[in-house]
Amino acid sequence: MLLTITTTHQPATDLGYLLHKHPERCQTFPQAFGQAHVFYPETSHERCTAALLLDIDPIKLVRGSRGAAIIEQYVNDRPYVASSFLSVAMADVFRTAMQGRCDTRPELAQTPISLSAALSVVHCRGGEDLLKRLFEPLGYTVVAEPLLLDEQYPDWGTSAYYHLTLNATCRLADLLTHIYVLIPVLDNEKHYWIGSDEVEKLLLRGKGWLEKHPERESITYRYLRHKRSLAREALARLVSEEQEALEEEEEKSEEPASEEKHMSLHEQRLDTVVEVLRKTGARSVLDLGCGEGRLLKKLLPDPRFEKILGLDVSYRALELAQKRLRLDSLGDTQKKRISLIHGALTYRDRRLEGFDAAAVVEVIEHLDPPRLAAFERMLFEFARPDTVVLTTPNVEYNVRFETMSAGRLRHADHRFEWTRQEFRTWAEAVAQRHGYTVRCLPLGPEDETVGAPSQMGIFSRV
Repeated sequence: MLLTITTTHQPATDLGYLLHKHPERCQTFPQAFGQAHVFYPETSHERCTAALLLDIDPIKLVRGSRGAAIIEQYVNDRPYVASSFLSVAMADVFRTAMQGRCDTRPELAQTPISLSAALSVVHCRGGEDLLKRLFEPLGYTVVAEPLLLDEQYPDWGTSAYYHLTLNATCRLADLLTHIYVLIPVLDNEKHYWIGSDEVEKLLLRGKGWLEKHPERESITYRYLRHKRSLAREALARLVSEEQEALEEEEEKSEEPASEEKHMSLHEQRLDTVVEVLRKTGARSVLDLGCGEGRLLKKLLPDPRFEKILGLDVSYRALELAQKRLRLDSLGDTQKKRISLIHGALTYRDRRLEGFDAAAVVEVIEHLDPPRLAAFERMLFEFARPDTVVLTTPNVEYNVRFETMSAGRLRHADHRFEWTRQEFRTWAEAVAQRHGYTVRCLPLGPEDETVGAPSQMGIFSRV
């Protein structure tokens, strides 16, 4: 298995400082499954290439195992294909470089330079499309060359293996980290036991990029070998700790243009939702995607809401909600009325069943569009409250925000924002599929041309 890293940054031999491996030496590092060799096929002022050659011993892979079924493990693609073996070797051989450290040239380690990484053989059943979906959002130009099933018989067609080249101007530490995480994701296999420590590895290596990646759910599940409990934990913790600051920034950017409005748009949303819930006569209410508990704080003082449950995927948000609601200092009666739980919006959860109403305030736009169907089933098919009050931004109104540039979404974590017609079409289809009626209403100060800044759907079960 061969990985090469090339730079044309000048002097190109600076690559040796970054990797902490001298260009004039060939070094060998023993691994539990073979040996890793580091050498430089080319070194010059203009261009330098470092190579990591992984020599896997298939005998070591199965040493100590017994049984005829184990024979097939001696004949496989593991010695040749980029896999978790490569990630383990990289973490050992390039540990300091992956940490972004270079004691002799610290400024160089933090400098984006021109880099090209080539992996001789990558296993990817998702094809070139998956390769691009994983690497292009990180700023790489992806060149994927499919390998023939048999070079002697080209008519047999191509295989699920590719020669992969990644080109970018970035920090070396970022390049190594992305490869470390995504190669086992592509291979969709790991050679060792997956436990909670793998969640910590993923969060450490994915910090700063994975939480923003459009394929973060797929990456997380594949990296953790589809262990659902571990993946859920990782996805929950991926939410940036800067979320609260981002939301405060969003509220500021969403202030209505008219100076006559002294109440923030988000406060108007929450007050409107509370009033709708009161009119339904609901005694038990779900707040899905409760965040830091702003809606919950408005619901708690009203005794007509006898049971209140807030759910969020972010542990950090739930901690902030607990502080905002001062749960530790509430009396016993109040404590029995309200609960906070950790969970996802895209999986069936029996704790959410049996409620009169559910509020989903500015939440769905944070979901990747392919996950909307799972969210729909979780809420309207499984939880199935009598009433659902759902709000989401009206993208048409964005032109009225003076601080927003054209084409920009209101929040860094928004995956989409709908027009009024797009929202109405989605809401009516959901209602029809699951036995609800829906009213779509403007929310906030309404403009004659572009409507209100937010839009609200009130779903009532037939």
